[in-house]
Amino acid sequence: MGQREFSISDRLFGEIDKAIKVLAAPAHASRAIPEAPPAAAGTAPTLTAADRQLASRLMRINHAGEVAAQALYQGQALTARNEAVAAEMRQAASEETDHLAWCEQRISELGGRTSVLNPLWYAGSWAIGALAGAIGDRVSLGFITETEKQVESHLQSHLQRLPESDTASRAILEQMKTDEIRHGARAEALGGMSLPLPIRAAMRLTSRLMTRSTYWI
Repeated sequence: MGQREFSISDRLFGEIDKAIKVLAAPAHASRAIPEAPPAAAGTAPTLTAADRQLASRLMRINHAGEVAAQALYQGQALTARNEAVAAEMRQAASEETDHLAWCEQRISELGGRTSVLNPLWYAGSWAIGALAGAIGDRVSLGFITETEKQVESHLQSHLQRLPESDTASRAILEQMKTDEIRHGARAEALGGMSLPLPIRAAMRLTSRLMTRSTYWI
């Protein structure tokens, strides 16, 4: 029996299903949540109310970023011209699901909530990913490379802003940073092109808008 050919409507319904799962269902990680090194006896870290609020808002931003990453990769996979590139995008999206689940769990532990703007970030990122994939695989891969570079910088800034006592959130962000560096390097190795400066600047501006609004909403 030959492989089934999916129609445009089949694919669109598939994308809607993926969006619902990301936005409305709890994420499930394939890897255990990263853990901080055990504290010495009598020195277990404690978080003040202000620390918990700051940490939960920072983790909310990271969660929103992972929602956007899911959408970006799925949009790119849908329009990729090369099946190997599409498979790479789907694999990256699967790995990013771990980050989504870890952030969800940590936000809950901190007594916070996820952003109500997540559907907006998903829709916008999916559209950008689909457009990048439609332009060409080298552009699409280059977009991933640049995105991961900016995410790495963003995670580093959050590591600096997190309360020193929040070792649990810190362990999650450190592992996320390691994974994002690997994703960017892999996309570059597959032939991702360097994006023009105006596009890189627009990406930074969009990221700044997302992070600032998600911190509060």
